[in-house]
Amino acid sequence: MTGRLIVVSNRIPMGDVPSGGLVVAIHEALSERGGLWIGAHPDVVDEATEEFADLPSNGYEKKAFRITEEDHQTHYLGYANSVLWPLCHHRADLLAMEPSYFPGYVALNERVARMIARIAEPEDMIWVQDYHFLPLAQALRKEGVTGRIGLFLHIPFPHAGDLDALSERELFLDWFAAFDMVGLQTQADVARCLETFRSAGKGEMMLDGRLKVGKRKFDVLSLPIGIDAERFAEMATEHDGRSLLNLSPREDIIIGVDRLDYSKGLPGRFRGFGRFLDMSEEGDRRVSLLQIAPPTREDVAAYAEIRDELESLSGKINGAHTELDWTPIRYIHRPVPRDTLAALYRVSRIGLVTPLADGMNLVAKEYVAAQDPEDPGVLVLSRTAGAAEQMEEALLINPYDADDIARAIARGLAMPLEERRERHKALLEGVMRDNVSAWCEACLGWLERPRRPTHEDAQQSQAQETT
Repeated sequence: MTGRLIVVSNRIPMGDVPSGGLVVAIHEALSERGGLWIGAHPDVVDEATEEFADLPSNGYEKKAFRITEEDHQTHYLGYANSVLWPLCHHRADLLAMEPSYFPGYVALNERVARMIARIAEPEDMIWVQDYHFLPLAQALRKEGVTGRIGLFLHIPFPHAGDLDALSERELFLDWFAAFDMVGLQTQADVARCLETFRSAGKGEMMLDGRLKVGKRKFDVLSLPIGIDAERFAEMATEHDGRSLLNLSPREDIIIGVDRLDYSKGLPGRFRGFGRFLDMSEEGDRRVSLLQIAPPTREDVAAYAEIRDELESLSGKINGAHTELDWTPIRYIHRPVPRDTLAALYRVSRIGLVTPLADGMNLVAKEYVAAQDPEDPGVLVLSRTAGAAEQMEEALLINPYDADDIARAIARGLAMPLEERRERHKALLEGVMRDNVSAWCEACLGWLERPRRPTHEDAQQSQAQETT
């Protein structure tokens, strides 16, 4: 492929590229290959136009599309985060089926498609990020875009049964079929995707591994995302985490870091820690749970409810166990800088990662990368996190079972040094190998490879030869 790379994401860095994660991976890919990054401008306007706003360059082009307050309410807060997010996280009971959400979601995708179609060249590769833009490939095809279009879905693929709760079920599957490649986090996601198409009677598996829907053929691949593990490991040594927390010699820390979201299993985590405290005996080392949960999507009702529940649980548990010089749960409802987080991970005896559903969960990988290999902590990880597929050496738990969480905490705190080192070594090798750069190269390697000839191509070639 000789065309440029065009990346489409909901968020786009407006100035300097911040450290960490997906943003850095995309920045490095575009810096190396050149290309264009398209995303939503953070400033809301009264009336949207179909002209991109040029952003300061980082060695490649950056353009932003403008959104109105209505776009924000119907596309972002509405269909994307009040319909698709709960659908994909197995909470069909939380779908908010407001009449304006779906038209607003589609309209924004169609507007962005028209804008891209005016500047895209036939050989350009378009790499779409996440659930905000599921209809984008279909809309681009309608605008005449013929280049290769790939999607990476960062969240789980929904269960077939949950998809029945979506009024636009058939359209949802057609959106995916319009891409040339669909990247998913895990093998389990791929299996759910293929089974959903099969059960809907829409998909046929081809001998070359592609899925055929109508005349469209596309690949469905497991491409698990990683982190910038080496940089995060370095960052973890830049501060003394115990000093930052003002820990006494008798006190240990368990850490949880999550956006305040109902998919993260935070109430169950608090209950599990509370059960652990109930099991503890007088004279045991004091253990505190440091839970960092920055706010997110506070305008969505389900998020206000989870905030109220956590505040109630933390107050109840602290009220039952707090002493004059010790508070069991340290609950921080605001962001913490990444270099500080890295140092806090490093001094935490346990990384407690208990999502009910998660595409991957990079906190688990950050915790492992931050540890001291000579005296590492223990990762306690939900079986329902995408990361569990790669991180079998963690203590895997049922996030719905508070007693299971409590037992894992006790086991992790009592684990001998030799076992901790063995588990950490295996986990760290995977985190370092399957880092964010490897993920980016795997995705782009597919987009850049030569097209495979199709049956239709062969028929056309044969017809040309006979004439």
